[in-house]
Amino acid sequence: MKATYMYGAGDVRIVDVPKPVIQQPTDAIVRTVRACVCGSDLHPYHSLPAMEQGLSMGHELIAVVEEVGADVKTLKKGDFVVVPFAFQDNTCVFCQEGMQTACVHGGWYGTPQADGLQAEYARIPQADGSAVAVPGVDPETASEDLLKSLLALSDVYLTGFHAAYMAKIEAGQTVAVVGDGAVGLSAVLAAKQLGAGKVILMGRHEDRTDLGREWGATDVVAERGAEGVTKVMELTNGEGAHVVLEAVGHMPAYEQSYGIVRPGGVISRVGVPQYEEAPIGFGSLFGKNARLAGGPAPVRAYLEDAIQQVLDGTIDPGKVFDRVVGLSEVPAAYAAMDARESLKVMVDPAL
Repeated sequence: MKATYMYGAGDVRIVDVPKPVIQQPTDAIVRTVRACVCGSDLHPYHSLPAMEQGLSMGHELIAVVEEVGADVKTLKKGDFVVVPFAFQDNTCVFCQEGMQTACVHGGWYGTPQADGLQAEYARIPQADGSAVAVPGVDPETASEDLLKSLLALSDVYLTGFHAAYMAKIEAGQTVAVVGDGAVGLSAVLAAKQLGAGKVILMGRHEDRTDLGREWGATDVVAERGAEGVTKVMELTNGEGAHVVLEAVGHMPAYEQSYGIVRPGGVISRVGVPQYEEAPIGFGSLFGKNARLAGGPAPVRAYLEDAIQQVLDGTIDPGKVFDRVVGLSEVPAAYAAMDARESLKVMVDPAL
């Protein structure tokens, strides 16, 4: 089968590999309906050292079940499923507490535990806890818009939702979203769903911020750094935002976040941090009594409700996808997203 591997920074290739097989009785094998390229895939695209064996890529997927292991109880062949970006049993103590990305039997795709999902087929470990069937939808006849929105639930929308949820947004609060990528835009949509009043989107790409406005952003701030902080403070009467949702993961975004959070406010981060140390002292968090929240989104905790919201038309998170390619074009998709020529690329193996 065809699969995506990265062999070093900027070196993405489509290679032939064996089709996956059941390794554990809790596994399922699925056929890809749609996959996609994530903004977090660009981190190794920028920095991965050259390697001979390559790194299996991809962690977002909607698929049809082809085969299940002997211990899989909730799925059967032919089920159309959404696969969250992490796998988990959904029964351990942390899963039961809603922190599935900390599952004691879980893990990540594109690692020695499980190959990546930008491929024609995939093995899903802990299948009962790691794939959720979509009721009443045939992927062969479903609209492309519906498939896009369901695919967005595997990571990007529910990562934005997690940022908003962990911030405990209250009705009418002022929320600032740092970053106009797919996760940042998803955070705008989620913040409005949770009752935010003023939503300030910090981004400078008009084609993206236009979608942010459609999804509920009341203001857009294109300035960065100190100028961006000043602009947000002007928009909030010098008070700052009750909630800051940081969807970038770089230090300047974090610095911007603590510059605009109001006293007693919260910064919720879901941009994968590309740093190990961050200020938390008097001039950043401590002096404002500001709190820090966020982390890898436990997509599985939110998935059933989100699927229903997509099916009944409450949300349409698939609008973040602005390009569709076949597997052979995935290397070009990475380049397009890296150059900001595309917001988020969906992969259709049938093309």
